[in-house]
Amino acid sequence: MRLISLDVLRGLTVAGMILVNSAAAMKYGAEAQVAPILLHKSWEGLTLADLVFPAFLTMVGIAIPFSLRQRAAGAAPSGQILSRTARLILLGFILSNLYWFADFGTRDWRLFGVLQRIGLVYGACALLFLFAGPRLRLALIAVLLVGYWPLTLLPALDGLPNDLWQRGHNFVASADRVLLGNHLYVKGPEGYDPEGILGTLPAIAQGLIGIAIGELLLNREGQRTRLLLIAGAAMLAAGIAWSLTFPIVKDIWSSPFVLVTAGLTVLTLAVLHHVLDREGRAPGIAATAMLAFGANAIAAYTLHQVTAGVVTWDLLLLPFHATRAAIGDPLASLLPVLIYLTLIWAAMEWLRRKGWIIKI
Repeated sequence: MRLISLDVLRGLTVAGMILVNSAAAMKYGAEAQVAPILLHKSWEGLTLADLVFPAFLTMVGIAIPFSLRQRAAGAAPSGQILSRTARLILLGFILSNLYWFADFGTRDWRLFGVLQRIGLVYGACALLFLFAGPRLRLALIAVLLVGYWPLTLLPALDGLPNDLWQRGHNFVASADRVLLGNHLYVKGPEGYDPEGILGTLPAIAQGLIGIAIGELLLNREGQRTRLLLIAGAAMLAAGIAWSLTFPIVKDIWSSPFVLVTAGLTVLTLAVLHHVLDREGRAPGIAATAMLAFGANAIAAYTLHQVTAGVVTWDLLLLPFHATRAAIGDPLASLLPVLIYLTLIWAAMEWLRRKGWIIKI
């Protein structure tokens, strides 16, 4: 079974990743005043930019029952899962350190990154899907999310005062500082890696939530939209309530962050499923456009990573400089971003029309 809504939502998350990364490039590379909603929160809180990566991780989990359900009896050995996990981590390491590879002396290399986390979450969740039952996986979600809270409250390993509402002042960040040294994304005495060591645990819970949603889609035909709405609303409400005492923080992947972002992802999927998966209904132009990103998600992200500087080339900045006085930076800064996004889309659409799916 293949649901158009899944491919469209995956495509939307990839397009969203490229959009927010390029918006950040406009802010720091072209000194544009970008709409705050397109930039990540520096710590506590949530913007549109913060929703994209967790949505993709949820989609990674949702896809697992669809891809492995016929092979759960052993036809898909765990070696294949571990091999794909290793390839994702290796590719992620290369993409995270392109500048370091170009000149070893200019900066420290970084161990973790977006694809590394995707690889770790995929590997853990795929193996759990093969070797653990649904009830055990649901229990593990609860253990990971509830257990992560007191873990963040432990005294920092390097003596920094613990305050979950202050950037870097917690046990999770201190573990990155102590164990990873200078190989971090955020530098300094309050530094950490937003895709760091301990934050991978609740990220795995996010993938397991995705698996549960994937099984719902496979097994509850006729009730899918209603159940997706209930599950999404329940997670969103629980995450918001929990955030009163455990803040929503993407950079440590806090438990309320998992519930809120998974809830919003599932609610979006419910709407897309209701609209796009009706029998005999053809997807519209917008949905079809997103299929190009959804079919080659990793390829699109990789191409974006190796061409990220293109968005601040003088040629693409021409419409920004020509319009910023008339319409303001927030809107004008979107023009180079949308041109660049269209170029990436065109490459993925060409692959789609050729029927080529690049797999890692």
